[in-house]
Amino acid sequence: MRTLYRLWLAFLPLQLLMIVASIGMMVGVMGALIVLLLRGGVATVAPSSGVAYESALQERLRRDRIAPVFTPEVQFWSPWIVKWAREYKIDPDILATVIQIESCGHYLASSPAGAQGLFQVMPFHFAEGENMLDPETNARRGIAYLIGSLQRADGHVGLAMAGYNGGWGVIPRGWGRWTTETRNYYRWGSLIYMDALAGKTTEQSAALQSWLNAGGINLCRRAAEVLAPLQTPNAP
Repeated sequence: MRTLYRLWLAFLPLQLLMIVASIGMMVGVMGALIVLLLRGGVATVAPSSGVAYESALQERLRRDRIAPVFTPEVQFWSPWIVKWAREYKIDPDILATVIQIESCGHYLASSPAGAQGLFQVMPFHFAEGENMLDPETNARRGIAYLIGSLQRADGHVGLAMAGYNGGWGVIPRGWGRWTTETRNYYRWGSLIYMDALAGKTTEQSAALQSWLNAGGINLCRRAAEVLAPLQTPNAP
């Protein structure tokens, strides 16, 4: 018995060290989970800076169409989206993702909150006398706000999507203080864009199907009705 007691005393410092290490590991894991919760728990694309990113962007800007993941109503605007992407030096599939979620290509859409057009831009972003529903004008104002969101999010697409939806002020606040709408926008925007990068089709994208099932299908039906009489626009 005394031998066991002496062994226990001999190994007591090691036992205490292991307990402290275990507690430290648990605290570290919990801290990491809290950071993920506050920053947003969905994996998303954060474009890196430098030559590699610029090369990848230039390759995407050379394409003449947006990715196949987007619905036909958004594909209708593909020539214009490609034109705007080249003009503003932004990935066309990021623009297509915003249009998909905001209007599904319904360029005459107006929300109860007053947001207008393809990019669902609020009226206070327009200059006096501008036609808010004109696709070119609407895109100019919407893309400017999106680029500002990307800059404030340090290129993190998911956070930029959250900022586009909830305002730039939500970007540093973190997931825990976002509205449900902004959280959904972050999740759908991130995952639809990732599926675009992966080359998935509309049917293959679980994220897009989730958005459609959550009510996006009704938005797309209204967009299809408005676009039906029109010919696919050719970008100037």
